[in-house]
Amino acid sequence: MPRILTGITPSGTLHIGNYFGAMRPAIELQAGGDAYYFIADYHSMTALADAAERRAYTRGIALDWLACGLDPAKAVFWRQSDVPEVCELTWLLGTLTPMGLLERAHSYKDKTAKGLAPNFGLFAYPVLMAADILLYDTNVVPVGRDQKQHVEMTRDIAIKFNLTYGETLVVPESRIGEATAVVPGLDGQKMSKSYGNTIDIFGDEKATRKKIMSLVMDSRTPAEPKPDAEKNLAIQLLKLVAPPVAASDCEKQLRAGGLGYGDLKQALFEHYWNFFAPYRAKRAELAANPGYVEQVLRDGAARARAVAAKTMDRARRACGLR
Repeated sequence: MPRILTGITPSGTLHIGNYFGAMRPAIELQAGGDAYYFIADYHSMTALADAAERRAYTRGIALDWLACGLDPAKAVFWRQSDVPEVCELTWLLGTLTPMGLLERAHSYKDKTAKGLAPNFGLFAYPVLMAADILLYDTNVVPVGRDQKQHVEMTRDIAIKFNLTYGETLVVPESRIGEATAVVPGLDGQKMSKSYGNTIDIFGDEKATRKKIMSLVMDSRTPAEPKPDAEKNLAIQLLKLVAPPVAASDCEKQLRAGGLGYGDLKQALFEHYWNFFAPYRAKRAELAANPGYVEQVLRDGAARARAVAAKTMDRARRACGLR
C-alpha cells in the first residue's frame, strides 16, 4: 500500500482552488492508501510574522480539512511543528543540497518578483519541503502543477543523500490530477490569494454572491451564439461545482445563444453554495468542539513521530551521527 503525503500552508483562508486542486484529490486518496496529511505551519513563517494569525489560520485549516472529509480513522493528520524531527532532517539534507538547485526554484523567483522580501526560509523552502516528504517514507505526493518542481527537487536531494550515505531515504513520485491541476480565479488567472481572485470554500453568502456576480464577461448579447462557450470563466467554474448534466446544459445554452450572463453567474453561485452546504454544516459542528479538533492533531502527531523516529534513526546512523 503506497504512503501518500500532502500538506497545506496556514497562510490565509482556503479557497475552492485549494479544494479542487489539492484537498479533494488528497481526501479521495485516503481510502486507498496510507495517508499522511499535515498543516505546514513552519512553512508559513517565510511570509507571515503574526503569531496570533498563524494560530488562527492553523486552527481554521484543521477545521476545513476535517469538514471537507478528512477522516482521522483513515489518515494521519497533524501540525508540522509538532514533529520537530523535520527540522533535524532539513539540516541533514541541507548539507548536501546544491545552491544552484535552490536558485532554480520557480517559487522563490516568483515570490520575490512579487515583492516578498527574500530570506533564508524562503530560499531554503524546498529543503524543508523535502524533509516533510522524506521523513515519512512517502511514496506518492499529490500536488498542483506549480509544486511539481519541488517534488522533483526532493527526488534529487534524496538520491544525492542515498548516493553519499547509502540507501536510506525513499524516493517519492508526484501525482497531479490533470483535470483540476489549475483552477481559474475570478480574473482568469490561476486562483490564488496573492492575486486576490479567490472564491472561499466557506465564504460569506452575500459577499461570495457579489464576487461571483461581478465576473467580467464579454459584450455579446444573450441571444448571440457563443461557439467558444467552453472558454467562458463561469462555465469552467460551473463544471467544478455543478452536476455534470447541469453544467453541460448551461454550456449548450450558452453555445446556442439564449442564456444571459447574469443568469449563468446566478447558476454558478447557487451550485457553488449547494456544493459546499454539507461541509459548512460539518464545519460549524467541529468549530463548536475545539477540544476534539486539538485531540485529532495531537493523536496524529504521535503517529507521525513514531514513523519520523525510525527515519531519523536510519539517517543519523547513515551520516555517522550515531
